Amino acid sequence: MKQFAINQASFVTSVGQGQGYPAPLACEIAVVGRSNVGKSSLINCLTNNRKLAKTSQTPGKTRLVNYFLLNNAFYLVDLPGYGFAKRSKDEQTEWGDLIGGYMQSGRPKHLFLLVDIRHEPSPEDRQMFQWTLHAGVPFTVVATKADKISKSQRMIAANKAAKLLGAPAFAIPFSAEEKIGKDALIERIGQIFADAEGQAQRQAETELLFASAAEAFAEMETAQADEESE
Repeated sequence: MKQFAINQASFVTSVGQGQGYPAPLACEIAVVGRSNVGKSSLINCLTNNRKLAKTSQTPGKTRLVNYFLLNNAFYLVDLPGYGFAKRSKDEQTEWGDLIGGYMQSGRPKHLFLLVDIRHEPSPEDRQMFQWTLHAGVPFTVVATKADKISKSQRMIAANKAAKLLGAPAFAIPFSAEEKIGKDALIERIGQIFADAEGQAQRQAETELLFASAAEAFAEMETAQADEESE
């Protein structure tokens, strides 16, 4: 089986509250986490393009849902960060409406939920996880900044973070700086993409089957009506 790889990546569009999403594809994977947890750095690392997703030292910089097209086949979506204390109540409400609308849209096939491997998940992290469960979106917990702790403790700390979040005790340790976990994440994306493609193909085949059956039934009814009129 050929190993999955990300060979192409480009920015598509930014979507704000009340704006339309781009044309859907078979697979859409979203990345979410606290402000400054490393979402943009993760996207840039996975795509080998340091300038693709804009990184900033100012927490809360991303205020839109940013779409990236990978391999001309599926979307990787950067969601606005949460938990930035300096945001006003109106901004926090706007964030909630934007993310809530996206999570309930039926578009995301999978969610990468990022947490800082060095700290316990925050109340906002736990709330985001509950939103994920409520929306019924499959997820993978990714523990970022893994280079900041010793190699022997990375998997232990990552799994502990996932457990404290309320998820099964498994997470992928990741570091954009040292590319820790990059291969594991790309392999996970490949699995998600393959599953989504398979699901889309099965759905298309089912729709075609129903369409063929409906056409055959209509032809039968027409033939019966012709016989009765003779």
